[in-house]
Amino acid sequence: MRSEKAWAAVFAGPAVFFVGLYLVLPTVQTLYLSFFDRNSRSFVGLDNYRYLITSSAMQTAFRNNLLWLVVFTACTVLLGLVLAVLLDKVRYEPVAKSIIFLPMAISFAGAGVIWRFVYAYRPAGATQIGLLNEIVVALGGEPRAWLIEQPWVNNLALIAAGVWIWTGFCLVIISAAYKGIPRDMMEAARVDGANEFQIFRYISLPALYPTLAVVTTTMIINVMKIFDIVYVMTNGAFGTEVLANRMYKEMFQFRHFGRASAVAVVLLAVAGVVMAVQIRRFREEEGR
Repeated sequence: MRSEKAWAAVFAGPAVFFVGLYLVLPTVQTLYLSFFDRNSRSFVGLDNYRYLITSSAMQTAFRNNLLWLVVFTACTVLLGLVLAVLLDKVRYEPVAKSIIFLPMAISFAGAGVIWRFVYAYRPAGATQIGLLNEIVVALGGEPRAWLIEQPWVNNLALIAAGVWIWTGFCLVIISAAYKGIPRDMMEAARVDGANEFQIFRYISLPALYPTLAVVTTTMIINVMKIFDIVYVMTNGAFGTEVLANRMYKEMFQFRHFGRASAVAVVLLAVAGVVMAVQIRRFREEEGR
């Protein structure tokens, strides 16, 4: 028994050490700094957290993160689910999946640059260099400043870029789970007279619930720390601020380490709650 514990310590010890050094210790230090002033010298208690609640910039960031949470998560998961089911029935499935997954191979900063050109705006009568405005003008409409019109147009435009990137990820994960559903059950349902919608509603969808829960959790955590797209396309201007971008500004532009640490703690707390709920649900399912 002692030899087993010794070998376990030998193999797990280095991993535990580095996790503690590079994950646990910085987390504790960030929590500690969130109670100090901009120079991390004077203790200010909950002043930094009070700022998060009362500041108009932070209220905008909370609102936008909530909008991202609802729209981005719903769109990526639903599109991934629909595409997984539809592409399962076509011969060119591998090619279609590769094309949809391709944006994941691009850096998120690079994707932000691409979509910034897509939304590029020039006044009416000038030559449009943005793809979207060029299409609008070609159809007889007026060009729009997609990244400036607030509060909904520009935020939804940013979310569309995020959906473009992450839908492929959801598609691949959900598709793998969909292919694992026994085909005998579907064939038996067809023999009994069920149509495709009924098969999806009563057989496929219940079998995909665990996978959909995992994918949804992953998207929620990703959207809570969304940064690259917002930073590259608007840098939080015109009412598009989000928490991670605000944390960056407080740290590197305003040099207020206390407020930046407080924002980081809030992000960590939200992600921790989501993960705790998901782990509890998994344990309940395993106990059934």
